[in-house]
Amino acid sequence: MKDMSIAAVCHGVQVPHSPYLNETRIARIEAARYEGDEIAGALAVVRAGDRVLEMGSGLGVVGAVAAFNRAPERVLSFEANPHLVPHIEALYAASGIEDRIAVRNRVVMAAPDAPATVTFHVHASFLGSSLIEPEARRSEPVEVETVTFDAVRAELDPTVILCDIEGGELDFLRHADLTGVRAVVMEFHPGAYGREGMRECKRILERAGFVRNDEVSTRLVWTCEKAE
Repeated sequence: MKDMSIAAVCHGVQVPHSPYLNETRIARIEAARYEGDEIAGALAVVRAGDRVLEMGSGLGVVGAVAAFNRAPERVLSFEANPHLVPHIEALYAASGIEDRIAVRNRVVMAAPDAPATVTFHVHASFLGSSLIEPEARRSEPVEVETVTFDAVRAELDPTVILCDIEGGELDFLRHADLTGVRAVVMEFHPGAYGREGMRECKRILERAGFVRNDEVSTRLVWTCEKAE
């Protein structure tokens, strides 16, 4: 990345200019309203010494805010869109947090029969890019390698999960062993699996012992923790 000039600052995290930023998005980042519910949730639950798994980095802001402000032991982030990864890494470098957070261009899958690669559909604006093929909007299909959640657990042993994977959360929760995970911040996407699918996501979390934090949760973004 050659251009390291800073476009916005969010909770101390410096966000360099990139093709994915416009004036509206920059203003939202500056006001902590871009992914604001996820940021609020991450700041509420991540503690010093935590090991954080982030699935769906987006622009990299949410994981970086957690790494910069809460001093976790490690944040390991996964982003399926290969075009975003260099810009995410530039953000980490600009904020001086490369020793605490890293991003990989992989898709985390919990299902036991997960394929070695999956097709990810990249939209021009990056928002809405998904494993689900769009019916109308044009997108660029790219093949992305997968990694099993079991392998990630063996490497990271996560205590916190931050999850924004554009509809993939239902399949993940159906198969994931959340043993050892203390807190989850998750965005639901009922457009991908309906209201009943969203209710199933919430039931799975509740059955696993997670309790919603009403102060920083909404209908579509839950921050929840296990009772200690």
